[in-house]
Amino acid sequence: MTVRTKPAEATATPVKQRRSLPPLLVHALAALGAFAVVVLLTLVTDEFTNLRLATIGYYLIAVAGLTLLTGLTGQVSLGHGAFMFIGAYTVALLVRRVPSFPLWADLLLASAAGGLAGLLAGAAAARLRGPYLAGATLALAVGLPALTRKFPDFLGGSNGLSFTVHSRPAGIGVPELRWQTWIVWLSVLVALVLVANIVRGRLGRDFRAVRDDEVAAALSGIAVGRTKILAFLVSAVCGGLAGGLQAFLLGTAAPGSFTPALSLSLLAAVVLGGLGSLWGALWGAVALVYFQAWSEDLADVLHLNTDVANNLPLAVYGVILIVVVLAFPRGIQGGFHRLRALLRKPAEKKENHENH
Repeated sequence: MTVRTKPAEATATPVKQRRSLPPLLVHALAALGAFAVVVLLTLVTDEFTNLRLATIGYYLIAVAGLTLLTGLTGQVSLGHGAFMFIGAYTVALLVRRVPSFPLWADLLLASAAGGLAGLLAGAAAARLRGPYLAGATLALAVGLPALTRKFPDFLGGSNGLSFTVHSRPAGIGVPELRWQTWIVWLSVLVALVLVANIVRGRLGRDFRAVRDDEVAAALSGIAVGRTKILAFLVSAVCGGLAGGLQAFLLGTAAPGSFTPALSLSLLAAVVLGGLGSLWGALWGAVALVYFQAWSEDLADVLHLNTDVANNLPLAVYGVILIVVVLAFPRGIQGGFHRLRALLRKPAEKKENHENH
């Protein structure tokens, strides 16, 4: 009896201690670990790979915001690229017109501008559902980039705004692109810690309650309209930050980067990665970057003409999305869960057999 009891207590104590840690601390520690991994990756890879890592970073926070909106509250948005547009142009205008502002202030204001736009869009769309909401948000993605042609002197017209951000402190011997990649991921991980705490907190439970049954949520005391608007607000803040980081990385904000195709690709990344999962947002962002890169490489190898080569990434992305959804209806993250469950079954059977 004594021999069996001691190991059980020894294994139960660390689990109890781990569970007693506040979620914010757990997420912060995970973010520190992730940042260390990113730094190591940038140290052992070339500049081109660093650029792709940074691109995954800002797509990750954009997809995470859309995951929160669509996966947790069930609001389908086809205009998430519009919030990235707002964030990118906010950074571009601030760098060009108020160069004394530090980068962190530019990014905060880009997030705030995206959040303000999301607040207005959420208030207007709170009474809309399904295709009506999708259509209203798609109008944002179509209409906002067109403003650059209406105000060419202010927004740069079709060519957009170009600028340079010198964010690297003097005396730090790190290549510029590597430094930018670190800044992008540091910003993204800080934002993800906040989003993860929202998802696990009371607001996240309200989001899921509204998604599952609005009437039941209202009867339980949840303000359905306000909850939907808050989801739009948080999602748009993430979109604004993603756009600001994209502009910071590329040194430009141009309407051609924020077409409706971007919004559709972000939504497809949410579905591909796994609806409602922040891990799924990561897989979706990786797929968004690397599937396009591999498609471009394939077009070069096959010597396809320009029209076919330009559309090949979207075609490949669509085919992969269909295949993944057919094989794993809950996306890549759902596939991982299913694989883990399959691996656990033989181990559990073996353990039960040994106990009997």
